[in-house]
Amino acid sequence: MIARLLVSLAACLLAAGARAAEPGYSFGVISQRTPVLTAQYWNPLLLRMIEMSGVPLQLHVARTGPEHAAAVRAGTLDFIYSNHNFLPGNDGAGYRVIARPAQLAVTGQLVVRADAPYNALADLQGRDVVFPSQSAFLGYHVPMDALLRAGIAVKPRFAGNQEGAIAQLHSGAALAIGVNSQIMSEFATRENVRYRVIWSSEPYYNLPILVHPRVPPRDVAAVQRALVELNRTPAGMKLLEASAALVQQQPPLGFVTASDADYDNVRRFYRTTPLRPEPP
Repeated sequence: MIARLLVSLAACLLAAGARAAEPGYSFGVISQRTPVLTAQYWNPLLLRMIEMSGVPLQLHVARTGPEHAAAVRAGTLDFIYSNHNFLPGNDGAGYRVIARPAQLAVTGQLVVRADAPYNALADLQGRDVVFPSQSAFLGYHVPMDALLRAGIAVKPRFAGNQEGAIAQLHSGAALAIGVNSQIMSEFATRENVRYRVIWSSEPYYNLPILVHPRVPPRDVAAVQRALVELNRTPAGMKLLEASAALVQQQPPLGFVTASDADYDNVRRFYRTTPLRPEPP
């Protein structure tokens, strides 16, 4: 098992090195899953999008959420699959929403092991709670906001990404975690994790795909068109289904056209939350 993982990781790094030598726009994907799984999910889709659009794209995956947030803040990535542009102080980079996943909504959750003696927010008072990172919107900001508003003081610990937090829940290293509902459900299906949801937020659209203002409008339009047409051809749908199978993602698959207005509730959250997220 370890040998196969090392081989897969080496292949991923070699492929990334080869792509880095080629010209193209960076396509930064938020750090929710492992780098290997992220590459396995996105690389086939990006290759298909390149074929459809004629626009060269290179996958970029930071090691952690804060590293990704810092890259968004600096505007170093051309396209991003992320919500870190909404973080206070990050909007200056000027990213604009062009698409979003076809799924209607996801939520932030506080979940516990199925055998944990916790059933409500009040039961977490004074307890350790594991979160993905200090820059995670649904995994940290939204559930921590709920805890603060309820007057519940917890001891935050950080796992690096969404699946790192869930892995700690699965292993018993954590009894309660903050998490994105979709990532939680998919991981639980893959790894047979038994858990209970003790709090869930209002629904938010899933992570948008955004573009930096330096990318020419013609290339933006071509990439947007390729995204929303992925599920309209047999070849594209086959790739979407294969990527979905890797993480146990449920239909509908693919992407739809979107705009900044679709994420007004995210901006409203940051205007009103008592939590004060620190810049990456």
